[in-house]
Amino acid sequence: MLRQIGVQFDVLTFRGGERGEDPDVDETPIPGEAVEHYVERLALTKADAGVRRIHWRKMLRRPVLAADTTLELDGEIIGKPVDAADAQAILRRLSGRSHRVLTALAVSDGQRTRSRLAVSTVKFRELSDSEIRLYVASGEPMDKAGAYGIQGKAAIFIEEIHGSYSGIMGLPLFETAQLLEGFGYSF
Repeated sequence: MLRQIGVQFDVLTFRGGERGEDPDVDETPIPGEAVEHYVERLALTKADAGVRRIHWRKMLRRPVLAADTTLELDGEIIGKPVDAADAQAILRRLSGRSHRVLTALAVSDGQRTRSRLAVSTVKFRELSDSEIRLYVASGEPMDKAGAYGIQGKAAIFIEEIHGSYSGIMGLPLFETAQLLEGFGYSF
């Protein structure tokens, strides 16, 4: 998506493990934590971890962009499914209802850090059990917040969106460009 807006970048991989765990990035919600705070905390923590890794690896210092996306339904944070049964349960809850998708992003150069939050509303049409089973069997929902990707097969489940399509995908490009401009990028 960064290429779409003309940003040259390198990917800094630092997450390992089957589910992408990293000791510096605890994705466990704090009890009572507002979803807005949760998703922003994760983006800021990821950006900070990236800056530290650049320093430790003695790499060329450049701004680090990090993002995190989660869903909110009935006041509850809905992350990535832990297994196929969880994915089916999440999709059943989303069926025929509206939910919020929140993507926070953070940019840090080690001296200063800035963040933004994009909030969108997505309405699903009613889904049959068969549709849910087939979609989960495709494997597509397993690594996605809310057990779906708007840019994939789940696009046919979406009745309506309000907000940022790219934010629902995981990187709100408008907000990303605004943040990067503050770090010297021009578009």
